[in-house]
Amino acid sequence: MVLRQEISRKAHQVIGPLMAAAMMAYFGYHAIQGDRGLLAWWNLRYEIEKTDIELADVTAEKQALEHRVSLLRPNSLDRDMLEERVRLMLGSVAPDDVIIPLPATPSDGE
Repeated sequence: MVLRQEISRKAHQVIGPLMAAAMMAYFGYHAIQGDRGLLAWWNLRYEIEKTDIELADVTAEKQALEHRVSLLRPNSLDRDMLEERVRLMLGSVAPDDVIIPLPATPSDGE
């Protein structure tokens, strides 16, 4: 009986620290690996930086397109731009034109 009481008393002394260590391990793991942990935060920062770079590229492309469109507006029509668009749309070439072929890039939509 004394041995059983001694084992029970020792078990009660060990259970508290083991439970605390288990809780610390659980919360520590989720602080790093969880949905809102450090790794998720770093990945989110990386995605935000990548998206900001993509946004800057798209904004620059949009501004270039807006400039080209402004050259085709009736109140500020640029004859060279109009001629370029007409030739592109009709697929025609003047007899005195010099054609310099450029390698096609995947971003060309035409």
